[in-house]
Amino acid sequence: MRIILPILLLCSTLALAQDDEFRDFRNKKDNFVKVSQKDIRADMASFLMAGIDESITKLPLKSVPVKSYGSNYMTWQNDQITVTIKTGVFDPGKHKIMLEEKHVVKVDNKPYYGNYGEMPRVTIESITVMMGKDTVVIPPTAYFDLYEPSFFYQDKDGSSKTRNGVFISNDGRSYYIYLLNTAYKGNEYTWVIQDKKYLRRVVDFDVLK
Repeated sequence: MRIILPILLLCSTLALAQDDEFRDFRNKKDNFVKVSQKDIRADMASFLMAGIDESITKLPLKSVPVKSYGSNYMTWQNDQITVTIKTGVFDPGKHKIMLEEKHVVKVDNKPYYGNYGEMPRVTIESITVMMGKDTVVIPPTAYFDLYEPSFFYQDKDGSSKTRNGVFISNDGRSYYIYLLNTAYKGNEYTWVIQDKKYLRRVVDFDVLK
């Protein structure tokens, strides 16, 4: 009996572990390590956690100050650019949810980023960029599958702080809109604007594993 009981407990534990396993469909094509443009990669290494191994000798980029923020938006602004990100509430009833072992693995037949494995709660509703009188269009395809953005957190003194930013390349050609959420093993979302046009996004996840 003393031998059988530990074996039964071990089998039970293994069965529970197997029940909790689910596939990771997230694509790594937009990861920082896939960025081939040398100038953009060098810039991003200065602020991305995913680029920390390449950040040695990299000086911080200038940043656009935060103008205002609330529970569902954040705005950065200087003389050259205004950026506003707005969030919304995820409604599961309006989406096709794919489950695997009770874990959410796809939304509308596509993998998603944020709190992977759980039901998304917070969406990115829009990213608005104005450069002078020109609007830089950030297409919904650049953020429709990115969830759980985090605008600010409370420090030990109860003051609101942000890990996010809008960074400017040294030559002034490129702007980087950056969101970091340290929850869910860490997610980084970056949108690159160059010469007043949206260029690409960079998405990294599990950066705090």
